[in-house]
Amino acid sequence: MADSIAAELRTEFGKGAARRARRAKKIPAVLYGHGTNPVHLNLPSHEVFLVIKQSANAVLDIAFDGKSELALVKSVQKDVVSNDIEHIDLLLVRRGEKVTVDVAVVTEGESAPGTIHAVELQSLTVLAEATSIPERIVVSVEGLEEGTVVRVADLELPEGTTTEVDPEAAVVLVTVPRGEEEPEAEGAEGEGAAEESEEA
Repeated sequence: MADSIAAELRTEFGKGAARRARRAKKIPAVLYGHGTNPVHLNLPSHEVFLVIKQSANAVLDIAFDGKSELALVKSVQKDVVSNDIEHIDLLLVRRGEKVTVDVAVVTEGESAPGTIHAVELQSLTVLAEATSIPERIVVSVEGLEEGTVVRVADLELPEGTTTEVDPEAAVVLVTVPRGEEEPEAEGAEGEGAAEESEEA
């Protein structure tokens, strides 16, 4: 479901106008797509921040100039120091239309005792309906043994969502940590060397 946002047409441009907009708690944005001319808007910063915080691929139902349009948040520019949103690019979409987006991959559960799991693919590029974009792709690692490889082909994608990523690409690897054993081996070698020194 798209979040409703009341926007206003932007008539001033340039850095000075952008600063004034941000002081007024507005975020400059541009709406484009479907062969239409770009539309420059100001969005309410607090409402938009809350929506983007909840979803990386947020779809907004933007009301402006007596009409409303569905738009996918395509890119967000932030201040490197304050992390405040400075500008947003919006892609015009239609209901039922499919869009290509990157969706985060997350794991749930615990792999077999003594093992760890590593997420090799942090996000997955998928094709999904604009109004039904999954927030995340969940991979269960519950009880998986050492050597298990979860591949793209093993993922359970939501209905209507597909991907063209190589089905053999590794998503999650389950291994046994080796690093902890090395200090013990080094310690044993140290003790052996000490014993040899004492005998000498």
